[in-house]
Amino acid sequence: MTEPAHRVRHGVGTWSLRRWATLTAIFAVILTVGAILGGGIAIYQLGKARSNVVDRLDPALRDQLRLTNALVNEETGVRGYALSAQEDFLDPYRTGVDEEQAATADLRTALGDRFPAATAHLNDVVAAADRWRSEFAEPTIDTVRTSRKALSSADIDRGKALFDQVRATFVPLDHELQRQQAQARRTLDRSANALTWTAIAIGLALLAGTAALISGLIRGVIRPVGQIGTDVRKVADGDFEHEVVPSGPREIRNLAGNVESMRERILAELAAVQEAHATLAVQATDLERSNSELEQFAYVASHDLQEPLRKVASFCELLDARYGDQLDDRGKQYIGFAVDGATRMQSLINDLLAFSRVGRLEAETEPVDMNEVYESAVANLATAITDTGATVTAPGRLPTINGDATLLSMVMQNLIANGIKFRRPEQPPVITVEARDRGRVWQFTVTDNGIGIEADYADRIFVIFQRLHPKSAYPGTGIGLAMCRKIVEFHGGQIWLDTSYTNGGSRFHFTLPRRTAADIRRAIARQAALTNGNSS
Repeated sequence: MTEPAHRVRHGVGTWSLRRWATLTAIFAVILTVGAILGGGIAIYQLGKARSNVVDRLDPALRDQLRLTNALVNEETGVRGYALSAQEDFLDPYRTGVDEEQAATADLRTALGDRFPAATAHLNDVVAAADRWRSEFAEPTIDTVRTSRKALSSADIDRGKALFDQVRATFVPLDHELQRQQAQARRTLDRSANALTWTAIAIGLALLAGTAALISGLIRGVIRPVGQIGTDVRKVADGDFEHEVVPSGPREIRNLAGNVESMRERILAELAAVQEAHATLAVQATDLERSNSELEQFAYVASHDLQEPLRKVASFCELLDARYGDQLDDRGKQYIGFAVDGATRMQSLINDLLAFSRVGRLEAETEPVDMNEVYESAVANLATAITDTGATVTAPGRLPTINGDATLLSMVMQNLIANGIKFRRPEQPPVITVEARDRGRVWQFTVTDNGIGIEADYADRIFVIFQRLHPKSAYPGTGIGLAMCRKIVEFHGGQIWLDTSYTNGGSRFHFTLPRRTAADIRRAIARQAALTNGNSS
């Protein structure tokens, strides 16, 4: 991308936004990965230390106590049985043997292969306990059971001495387990402290990284964008002489350079506009004079040009009335031609004046009930409807739109009149007026059962003075549909012939914009003002 040819503010880096974004993403990824690794290691060490204390050593100490109690119960049961020779005294011995085996198995599981010294001491305890049972407990039980006599104190003391050796083996095991537990707890405390400090370090690193990132964005992006925005606002407020100086990353500098180029073009165009202003003023004066002349022509056309036509028609009628009995049929025919020509000329001038006024004179738009427009058109055509036996209906309720009621009445009356005029000789006209909601516009449809219009003439019929039939067959000036199109387009709509309608006759569609909320509010305000004026 080419650098704009404008000076650049000093003290700002020239990195591109893509480079800023890439470096920021890399920094964020490195910081995140480091935080995850550091935190993961600390959590792993803490979990390992906790597992040694909770899952290994604490259960091992409990199992050692169970083992000690089981052996003591064994010794108590054998000694009681030896002194009393009663079988019930052997119950603690039997229970102790089962408990000893279970406690030994659980203790070995807890120690696993992590504490070999404690496992060796456990083996010593098991060996001493086996030796006590084989050398004293089992022989003593067999002797008493056979003789059914209690033993002497000397025999019992010998068994006590052997059991003291078993007790002595518990001391190293207990000391080793206590030592391992204390060491594991210290490791657990160190791991917890390490995790805490790791979290603090991660937080500080995130704060430092965020601060550095914000600082870089402020210096490299936000500040240049803000400065360029200030320059652009000054230009937008009308100070076109204020220069927009590029700064910041490459993309922002390019943007500022483009705005500066646009400012320079605006200055050049303003100079050209000022030069053309005088020419436009002259043209506006000419246009105003032309409009004034057009108004004068309309006045002349509506008064001075029609006066001779009225005189021609009037004098021809007087000539026919006074000398009609002296004229032959050809003379009367000539007088009829003159009267008809003058009458059609007057009608043509009036239609042309009406056509030229549409859109040229300022019309006051107001809410127009199309039902009233329809009823007015039907009333104006009452004679033609009665003479032809026509049926004109509007099956549904027609909407209210914003427009000029007089002009819209001309559209409705022209379309209905065409349906009556271009009827089939063998059947009376049937004309239907409908309206459909099309969202932003209302679509009106006027359908008749007349002679119809070929699709090839769908555009030609809306051109002024274009006729599809001779004047002798169907009277008219050829302005009606052209007038309808001009009025509808003046209201912001469209009118067209439905060439897909094949049921006989013609179907015309025209659209008119819906009333907006602003139109409704203005209408309410106008009605309220009229009400207040009448009440006062």
